[in-house]
Amino acid sequence: MASLCVFKYTLLYIMNPFLAWIVNIYMKKIFIAALCVACTFVGLQARVWEPDVLGDGYEMSYVDQGSDYSGSVRSTVVRKLSPCGGNRGVLYVHGFNDYFFQKEMGDMFVDSCYNFYAVDLRKYGRSIMRGQKKFQVRDMHEYFADIDSALSCMKRDGIEEVILMGHSTGGLTTALYMNESPDPSIKALILNSPFLDWNQSSFQEKLLIPVVDTFGGIFPDMAISQGDSRGYSESLLKRYGGEWEYNTDWKLEVSPDVDTGWIRAIDLAQGILQNDPHIGVPVLLMHSDRSVKEGDPSATYGEADAVLDVEDISRYGHRLGIMVTEITVNGGLHDLVLSRQEVREALYEYMFGWLSRQGL
Repeated sequence: MASLCVFKYTLLYIMNPFLAWIVNIYMKKIFIAALCVACTFVGLQARVWEPDVLGDGYEMSYVDQGSDYSGSVRSTVVRKLSPCGGNRGVLYVHGFNDYFFQKEMGDMFVDSCYNFYAVDLRKYGRSIMRGQKKFQVRDMHEYFADIDSALSCMKRDGIEEVILMGHSTGGLTTALYMNESPDPSIKALILNSPFLDWNQSSFQEKLLIPVVDTFGGIFPDMAISQGDSRGYSESLLKRYGGEWEYNTDWKLEVSPDVDTGWIRAIDLAQGILQNDPHIGVPVLLMHSDRSVKEGDPSATYGEADAVLDVEDISRYGHRLGIMVTEITVNGGLHDLVLSRQEVREALYEYMFGWLSRQGL
């Protein structure tokens, strides 16, 4: 039978070249269409999810982000899907010297019927690659691709309404993202102690940082020490009497040196948000009731913001848009969701109530 078909097609080609040409064209079109369908299917299936280090239903997936000035880079998306299903999701972005490890927070969202996602940005946490300088950045816009990739994962999972949440430098990044290129699926922004201004003296902020900023544009790799304080990490880690355990290779006990390029990137992003803020979605701005001051007793680190000036957060945070709700969290740490249990419980109660009032 097969030989007969080949014979007939050969005869057709000899007797009617034009008709054979038409058949060939259609065969090529069918082949190309089939190839496109196959490629689309493979693309949809290409995201590989593996069990995450957090366990308990958390999964992770690497995202190749190409190369930058330091070589190859990647981001990592972590997720835990809610048994409720639905099309609502939260995307969390961590801060500096940080990664997503706040499992309790993720579980709170999942138990409240939100699908939970977090992204470890390039050169942070799960995304660190051999030979990379941890936490390096020269422009905060570099992180937009990492956020977009996480949002794409969410869309593939059927998430249509997103609450974007950022902590500290992640709060600066997410606010900048929503100010400049917001994805229409994002319906609200939650900011946990966002890094909207330097916590430095007036002299340093007005004179020294602009000089470093200028150097950063020319010599971006000059190291800047951040001191050797362990107060904040010791207030968190269980081994020092805190409540939490995390990977101290990914979240160092002593804040590492930054470089002039990092200073410049932060300063430029803060300048944009301080001078031209126009975020168009509801914003929940959260911060502690006070900051740790020089000379405060060590016990203060367990009940105040040991990293940023809460007055700066309030000053610049409430200007971010026309729909900003600001709450002060009594006894809150810099990362509010790592505060004492009674503080966290009050925080979550308000946060979920606020989301409900936004129809989310």
